[in-house]
Amino acid sequence: MINAATTHRRYLVNYWGHYGQHFLLICTAILTPGFALAHGTAQTPNSVDDRTIVFPDTAEYQTLVVDLHTHSVFSDGHVWPKIRVAEALKDGLDGLAITEHLEYQPHRADLLNPDRNRAYIEAASAAEGSELMVIRGSEITREAPAGHINAIFIEDANKLLNVTNPPEDKSDVLGYYTAANQWPAQSAVEAAHQQGAFIFWNHPDWTRQAPDGIARINDFHADNAKKGILNGIEIANGDYYSEEAFAIALEHDLAVIGVSDVHDLIDWDYKPHEGGHRPVTLVLAKDKSIAALKEGLFAKRTIVWSRNTLMGRAPELIPILQASLSTSNLTYRPDTSIAIVTISNNSDMHMQLRYTGAHSLLLGPDRMTIPAHGKFEVHVKPGKIVATLDLPFVVENALIAPGQNPSILLTSQR
Repeated sequence: MINAATTHRRYLVNYWGHYGQHFLLICTAILTPGFALAHGTAQTPNSVDDRTIVFPDTAEYQTLVVDLHTHSVFSDGHVWPKIRVAEALKDGLDGLAITEHLEYQPHRADLLNPDRNRAYIEAASAAEGSELMVIRGSEITREAPAGHINAIFIEDANKLLNVTNPPEDKSDVLGYYTAANQWPAQSAVEAAHQQGAFIFWNHPDWTRQAPDGIARINDFHADNAKKGILNGIEIANGDYYSEEAFAIALEHDLAVIGVSDVHDLIDWDYKPHEGGHRPVTLVLAKDKSIAALKEGLFAKRTIVWSRNTLMGRAPELIPILQASLSTSNLTYRPDTSIAIVTISNNSDMHMQLRYTGAHSLLLGPDRMTIPAHGKFEVHVKPGKIVATLDLPFVVENALIAPGQNPSILLTSQR
């Protein structure tokens, strides 16, 4: 027999089953420090997982991992700056710049923002107590030929913007953008240069301004590169790599830069939980500090990591490869002269190697993949017992120029 009390108990059970999980989530949000509010410090990950981006230091420099082009709600992004900081901590970044569009403000109706430094202030506050270096920066936003340009290590973003006749309607995004674009782009980059900024050209192959997807340098950027005002160029932005931009960097002596340019969540755009990673710039620096990071960028000691590929000039890239790969002591298969060498990889990149040595291999073809933070055993036939064995390789997922892979030499001794 089902009485009123039983019916009431069943009602409570069903009610809790339907709403209980939502209630617990709300309680957790309220009681967890820093969770419910946009302000405050970002939560540091409890443990390091395989999402953390790791590349070894070289013999001469520390390797700093930085993302120098990201967005938040203070321009056309869709998250608060604190989320950008939390993502950077999760990815193990050393440096982060939130570079809001100065002139393009699509959230004006919802978030009227007179201070263009605000995203940096929020991010720096969220990073307090962590080792993350938050870099002050902005994106100067123009139509061609200037296009989009990032300026980092600036002092005051407001001085890079000059709007004399803004529209009365605060929600008029296009009107504000048009008014802001009346100030010449050259004046904006010179204002950034006067603040000691490191300035780089964003996504020069962007099809909105280069419909064929081919990056070509124009007089505006060529003249600023010659004057030392333009210091770098993005060769990787999001999912895209531009070999023409790489060639421009080499021809005009610009630092190679790789960025996420993230507007939504890193998890959505790059799926680190599925083995993906945000594009980043590796900077070879004398130490981990803002000053050393800035010096390394101006010295062009940069390497781009994008889609499991390293790209940069040989003097910077090859030391990273050499620091990442090591060999075991040389041993031999019993009663043979067949050498056994284990190659270890101390980086986040799955190294795709092609053996180019004179001695043949016993197992498999001359191409091999050394997994990230993993090992691979190579069996070589030198024809006799030797004390030292040289193993030359081409790294097929690394580039020192468009279409040009670097060569490295690994040595194993008994």
